[in-house]
Amino acid sequence: MAQPQSTATQPAGWDAHVHVFDARAPIQAGHYQPAHQPLERIEAAAVALGVAHLVLVQPSVYGTDNQVLLQALQREPGRHRGVVVVDVDVTDAGLQAMHAAGVRGVRFNLVSPVGNGPEALRALSPRLRALGWHVQWYAAPQHLAQIAALQAETGLPFVLDHLAGMHALLPAGDEAWSTLARLAQAGAWIKLSGWYRLQASVPYNTLHAAIERVATLFDARMVWGSDWPHTSFAPESMPPYASVWTPVVQALGHQRAQQVLLAGATLYA
Repeated sequence: MAQPQSTATQPAGWDAHVHVFDARAPIQAGHYQPAHQPLERIEAAAVALGVAHLVLVQPSVYGTDNQVLLQALQREPGRHRGVVVVDVDVTDAGLQAMHAAGVRGVRFNLVSPVGNGPEALRALSPRLRALGWHVQWYAAPQHLAQIAALQAETGLPFVLDHLAGMHALLPAGDEAWSTLARLAQAGAWIKLSGWYRLQASVPYNTLHAAIERVATLFDARMVWGSDWPHTSFAPESMPPYASVWTPVVQALGHQRAQQVLLAGATLYA
């Protein structure tokens, strides 16, 4: 993959959590009908923030059919990365093709009943290890002990979505914080993202303490994600792109925030 440019005039940052949707693509039964949100739309929004590289995460509406994501990656080979959802019977050839397209991880879900869980991880882990992929978790604080045990069992790099679920109302002394510290000490990464999923509202000031505490635990192993196109909102009321970046700057300061914006070059190499 081409390395991010270092000059001030060329964007180098990473948005590590976006989704793309194609209105023509079939969706899973019982899911919402997403609005058409193509890759070029988020690319245009991201460049103003200095973001050139996107990590496309498979949304639940498409299940394990990753074609929309893979087609988007292939528009400009090498620029972006992907995190997919796969069945345990996915072929080795299929995994290799995804890797060539830019996929670097598989998403597992303990929040929604439609997502893959621990048994699928155990079945897939040898092949994920061979590819050098990571495991991305969408989880709540009460799931972290289980995730920590799986990290120790599989030896795979783990990435925790949406601040690992450490929401604004979680007590500072909650046991989940100790478990999160163990995950960090064992090499996990975390995404500073999904503020509106964490019992917080604009301007998300109530999450600053949690962001600061997470930064102390994870140091350089943090990436930022916008969660565009913000599926918790109707298309006409989507938050401005920069508004979900602002909490990182306010909590960590400009210099540290810029380090977070560039850290995707390491995680998604």
